[in-house]
Amino acid sequence: MKLKLSFAQSKIIDKSIAVTGSKSETNRSLLLQALFPNVAIQNLSNSDDGQVMQKGLATSHGIVDIHHAGTAMRFLTAFFASQEGKEVVLTGSKRMQERPIKVLVDALRDLGAEISYEKNEGYPPIKITGKTLTKNRVSLPANISSQYISALLLIAPSLANGLELELVGKITSVPYIKMTLALLGQIGVETKFEGNLIQVAHKEKVMDSTLVVESDWSSASYFYSIAALSEVGTKIRLSAYKENSLQGDSVLAQIYQDFGVKTTYSGTQITLEKVQECDLESVDYDLANAPDIAQTISVTCFGLGMGCHLTGLHTLPIKETDRLGAMKTELEKVGAKVAIDHESLSLEPSQNIISNVAIDTYHDHRMAMAFGPLGLKTTLMVNEAEVVSKSYPDYWKDLETLGFRVDTL
Repeated sequence: MKLKLSFAQSKIIDKSIAVTGSKSETNRSLLLQALFPNVAIQNLSNSDDGQVMQKGLATSHGIVDIHHAGTAMRFLTAFFASQEGKEVVLTGSKRMQERPIKVLVDALRDLGAEISYEKNEGYPPIKITGKTLTKNRVSLPANISSQYISALLLIAPSLANGLELELVGKITSVPYIKMTLALLGQIGVETKFEGNLIQVAHKEKVMDSTLVVESDWSSASYFYSIAALSEVGTKIRLSAYKENSLQGDSVLAQIYQDFGVKTTYSGTQITLEKVQECDLESVDYDLANAPDIAQTISVTCFGLGMGCHLTGLHTLPIKETDRLGAMKTELEKVGAKVAIDHESLSLEPSQNIISNVAIDTYHDHRMAMAFGPLGLKTTLMVNEAEVVSKSYPDYWKDLETLGFRVDTL
């Protein structure tokens, strides 16, 4: 599906949007519910990834195809490895079969898991024969994707002797690790995170509890971008969010102050208000703890004619696509000057925006959604726009609610 985006109305927006539950919290909560069925969940994400995770957890034998869902691949690898009597082949899309899984497989094997590669060493598809894992000590590199770390932490309370996980080196994506530990704490699992050592106690049964999934802050990033690119006076109300969020991307509220956007909390609603124009020539952020908002920020800066230098992005090349390479290519299509290396993106200040460009999305939901707000500044097309269903199926409909014109070509 190819869409054409434009914005013909006043650029002062005053609207309310209900955003789907966090994909990150949803998938963690679903795995905990599979281990402890007396855990209830509210406000589940309606994303493709959430549905794939649910379907996978309900399978005990045969092929489990998680398509593009990287979180599900990591979490289900750990889950099935620890489930005595279950035997599956875990596979995914062509791109998923190019995304590494070796670090997690090696760690699970160290704990006694039985996992083999069906095609290429270190990559899905993988065959998993579930076993009772009794070993309880393992180490991982600290600078890898937090999903590998969280996968082990989530199954830890079900392991016979719990888990002691050592992270070797400088830890990145700390908020996602803390999110996982906080959810474990909410169902009564004892955890400890000191220095580079994480301990999770064994838990035979947990108390009856309900995990309420907060709406997705990664999805909120696109509305922050829209507010920043709008005129002073714009107000966008989003639900359901909380001030003390478990999600690392909640740093948006702080970052977007630099772009003139103020965040106000009221109950479970936040209001994003454009209170002043941004007078900065360039910004510099280390996004090691929130890499998923890098695409949004770079498009915001381009739309405002600003420059940016974003670092801490070493996990982006192994996402749904090589996000650093893809952002360079697509930003340059619309007139930007961009430089990248293995973990950073630099954008030069420029007032030149090329109209009627078709943005390629590379099977990556965040590529499509990050460029959406640029429709406030120019007319552009988005190829394979349906990819947003991976995390936010209602995205284009919600942009229409804000006043965007969204036409199918």
